Amino acid sequence: MRSTLPVAFIFILGLLSLIGCEKSSPHPDICILGGSEAAFTAAIQAARMGKKVVLIEPTGHPGGMMVEGIVGDIMFGSSVVIGGIARELYTAIEAHYGRTPRFDEYGWSSPHEPKAAERIIEEFLAKEKNITIIRNTRVREQDGIKKTGSRIRSITLENGQEISADVFIDASVEGHLIHLAGVTTETIREGKDKYGESKNGIQIENNYRQFMVQVDPYQMPGDSSSGLIATIQEGELGEYGAPDKHIMGFCFRLCLTRDPGNRIEITKPQNYSPETYEIYRRYLKAGGKLFYPAVNRENGKTDLGSWHDLSANLYGENWLYPTGNYHIQDSIVQYHRDFTQGLIWFLQNDTTVDEETRNHWEGWGLSKDEFIDNDGWPRRLYIRSARRMISDYVITQHHTSRETPETTLDPVAIAWWPPDTHHARRIVKDGYAYDEGFVFGGDDWRPFLVSWQALIPKRSECTNLLTPTCVSSSYVAYGAVRILPTFMILGQSAGTAAALVVDQKIAIQDINYVDLRKALETGNQILEIPGNWLEYLEMEGH
Repeated sequence: MRSTLPVAFIFILGLLSLIGCEKSSPHPDICILGGSEAAFTAAIQAARMGKKVVLIEPTGHPGGMMVEGIVGDIMFGSSVVIGGIARELYTAIEAHYGRTPRFDEYGWSSPHEPKAAERIIEEFLAKEKNITIIRNTRVREQDGIKKTGSRIRSITLENGQEISADVFIDASVEGHLIHLAGVTTETIREGKDKYGESKNGIQIENNYRQFMVQVDPYQMPGDSSSGLIATIQEGELGEYGAPDKHIMGFCFRLCLTRDPGNRIEITKPQNYSPETYEIYRRYLKAGGKLFYPAVNRENGKTDLGSWHDLSANLYGENWLYPTGNYHIQDSIVQYHRDFTQGLIWFLQNDTTVDEETRNHWEGWGLSKDEFIDNDGWPRRLYIRSARRMISDYVITQHHTSRETPETTLDPVAIAWWPPDTHHARRIVKDGYAYDEGFVFGGDDWRPFLVSWQALIPKRSECTNLLTPTCVSSSYVAYGAVRILPTFMILGQSAGTAAALVVDQKIAIQDINYVDLRKALETGNQILEIPGNWLEYLEMEGH
């Protein structure tokens, strides 16, 4: 029978029910801490296997960088190993634009808008009735986890909710859950000697994305006693391969537009200081060509990242982030936003910027129809590296090497990307500004199988927790894993494993891989590297 209640009254009842749900403490089979591309695939997969799931999404927007500005991260022919839910998602995104994906073609990628990916991910999640999403809150830093022995009993959120579950998944990039649970983690560049890796630690020869022109680093040019200009740090280059606390730079992946009807003008930040951008003036004066926006996604928009010799990556200014508390991390994010906003304003308006550069930037602004709850800014800074779990099994550079035979017997994903670590410091070398730390490309890498063991902690540390994003790996090897499709695939594998643990009532370390592989294949995961993988790399020149 049709309801005769007033529409307004029904609306109020709906609001009250939402408030009540927020105060209640759910008791799912599986609890997932989100923030990455792996979180939503883990939730969907576990729900498809009949499990009740709670997904905690600190930003309020499931999907990680997939919905925060990155276009795809598909290169080198890597689309051929995208299976499962990730393939479903890309197929749906392409259908949104009236296209069919070409996973088996070299060079295919998806230039989608963030809002399109977000809408489709939300639709995927809404189809699964066993998923409850808790938005805009984090795990409480103090006494946020209760453990009995090696098992997590419950977690407490900043909003006061306490969640008990059989299995927990840390699908954040920061590794907050594994850290608070007492799992061993690492954040630094370990150095070349720890795992015998030539690409780890301080890199002495850095020609990739190195300064194209000579930039004087001193406040008074030529006078080393006058101090350094902004974005350059004190310190010597150091010894090749030595351990170092600095990690690769972060940035926003900005979705800009020149459409006057959809543009938010970039304004001068309140704390703007012209001296902050002195290095850009000197770079231009020396004849350098700076980065600038270009349309590379649908509807005239950009994915403006930073991987250049001089752009919006703040090399050497983020090393406190991985181990920092929420206040420190939030402050670093805000600093990057203020710096980036000021940089764009500088490049568009400062009279010392040459006409060609200003023309490149003229008319670009944030998109009104993207990130509408955050004034057009992505809600997440692109955190390229934070905490990594260190377990009994560690992925290293050797797994990525063409010279090392593939011996992984328990794969849960294929990583199809070279070790990719952006510069970590900007210092002075031979009297000029110098970027240190970039590792990328070459002809010595290959796609490799990601072992199940890299997702699970030591048994003595936790038996009902796993992570698809903070996998057990060295710093340089993590650079080959931290890619959007790989995270989505690993997330689905983590959700599959968690569901099996719930069914079998076992420790996460006791999963029978034969059972896990069967379930992964049922979920259309691809677990074998194509025999012609080298042909794809040679097309790219690797």
